[in-house]
Amino acid sequence: MEKELTGLQVYKFGGASVKDAAAILNLCCIVKEYGGVGPLLIVVSAMGKTTNALEEIYDLAYHGQDYSAQLAALETFHYATTQGLLTDAGPYLADDLRNGLLDAFYDLKEHLTAVNTADSYDEQYDQIVSYGELLASEIVAHVLNDTRLTSWVDCRSLIRTNDNWREGYVDWPTTKAAVQTGIQKGFVSGKLIVTQGFVGGTADGRTTTLGREGSDYSAAIFAYCLKAESVTIWKDVPGLLNADPKIFPDTVLYPEISYQETIEMAFYGASVIHPKTLKPLAERGIPLRVRSFLDPAAPGTLIHDCQHAPLVPAFIRKAGQCLISFESKDFAFISEENLEVIFGALAQARLKINLMQNSAISFSVCVDYVEMRVQRLLELLQGQFRVQYNAALTLFTIKHYDEGSIARLTAGHELLLEQRTRSTFQFLVRE
Repeated sequence: MEKELTGLQVYKFGGASVKDAAAILNLCCIVKEYGGVGPLLIVVSAMGKTTNALEEIYDLAYHGQDYSAQLAALETFHYATTQGLLTDAGPYLADDLRNGLLDAFYDLKEHLTAVNTADSYDEQYDQIVSYGELLASEIVAHVLNDTRLTSWVDCRSLIRTNDNWREGYVDWPTTKAAVQTGIQKGFVSGKLIVTQGFVGGTADGRTTTLGREGSDYSAAIFAYCLKAESVTIWKDVPGLLNADPKIFPDTVLYPEISYQETIEMAFYGASVIHPKTLKPLAERGIPLRVRSFLDPAAPGTLIHDCQHAPLVPAFIRKAGQCLISFESKDFAFISEENLEVIFGALAQARLKINLMQNSAISFSVCVDYVEMRVQRLLELLQGQFRVQYNAALTLFTIKHYDEGSIARLTAGHELLLEQRTRSTFQFLVRE
């Protein structure tokens, strides 16, 4: 029988909301003002650009290059941030937090020392890059403890995945049982719980990650397993917008939107919500709120099972794309058998298709450009097909397009590929 926590809320705070001491103090104010007195689970991302920094450090280590300066800068950043939060602690950090950070950095250094090219690049990536979330959650839990009794929980023993490194697939029955048992204990005596996003673990205790920007998905996993009342993702935007305000100046806020619409926008590359987040929430009917940590009193966007009037066009830009084209070497038609081979190779190379199109003798796909994976695909297929590709491309998607929105977005671009359905217009360009 499933255990339920009445009124449980899940808050997810991303990297921008914990990027420095001021941001973490703001997080504490939001929890105090809006978190209520019932059970509250807080899922934390790595601080600021820490994940990027760890990726750089790991890549240097993997290629046998010196990473000491980058690692020292990362360590200094975390200690300086913590020192700024604990002004009453004098020249030293509080012992438990200081020891926690020391242990984490010691373990990180041990992993880095053991990096080698004989082992899987992706497996070693997960062991190292996951430290961003572990460090951030340790700091946030300690600081929140001054506001409300707080427990820090290591999610690697709760979110069980397979060993599909860098995008672990969740073992839902095992995860559900572990989360219900592990989280239930922490809510004794009104405690709130702080844990990590993005991170999971295999049955034999190795760390996995859930995909880049996967902390939203972590929040949804916990909410699903615990039958939460709601999930709130705190962002640096006022809610779910029809476009990225860093790119488009005249954005429109969606005050309410359905699960289905949001899933499609996330799939096409909208950066506000991780693509896998909505499915577990929709299955349970758990509403998702996107709110601004810069203006926490504002209502933001409510994502739930609803009907709404036609939406204004949504503009989605996805950079870092690659267009790969396959032709049969004897100019024969691209057949179902050819497509089976191509799709199998794409799966082996772990490349996901964002757009595809075929003619009589060629088949083209647009994928996120990851050099190692594209090279793997070429190795698999060059013996059977003529393969060409272009990188450094950008994919634009317009949801609920009209002719005016198409004209606005395509103006000044040479379109390499375009595709139109009843509600969606997509095109690929060089920028």
